[in-house]
Amino acid sequence: MSAETSDLTKVDSAVSGLSSSPTEEKKIGHRRASSSAAGVYNINDLEKEGKELQIAKETQKLNWKLNTSPATLDDKEALKKFLTTPPVKKIDLHFPLGLEVTARNLKGVTIKDALDAIHKQFKKKADDELELPVLAGFEWDKEESWTRLVVHQKKEGAPSGGGKKKNKKDTFDD
Repeated sequence: MSAETSDLTKVDSAVSGLSSSPTEEKKIGHRRASSSAAGVYNINDLEKEGKELQIAKETQKLNWKLNTSPATLDDKEALKKFLTTPPVKKIDLHFPLGLEVTARNLKGVTIKDALDAIHKQFKKKADDELELPVLAGFEWDKEESWTRLVVHQKKEGAPSGGGKKKNKKDTFDD
């Protein structure tokens, strides 16, 4: 009999040792940490704190057509800059006609992230389908909505390759 009870205590101690093991509990409860960078804010937190957003001025000088890839832009450095100061994880981009797209980047939304989000909506449109095909810039109107930027568009960008092509067509007609 005594041999049986000693066997049971050994089994009991082994089982109880496993269940109270702290390393097992840690593994089960572990979650991956967010991959967001330090200093990048959630836009809703900024609204609660009343922090103002500043929009990068470079967006006004891009003269980017909404249906062309942002990779075709000459100013590659501007694409790497944060769209807003302080940088945010995501921001809604609202078009005057009602369309709304969201630019997201856990390390901070850059100008390229915003242009990519816009391009995704317009890449299948032909030039003549777009009434205002060129990006004029963004506007932040905290009275209307703290969490979104209004997208401004214009008819034509600064004279670039597009103007030269028209002249060539005119010479062929003569």
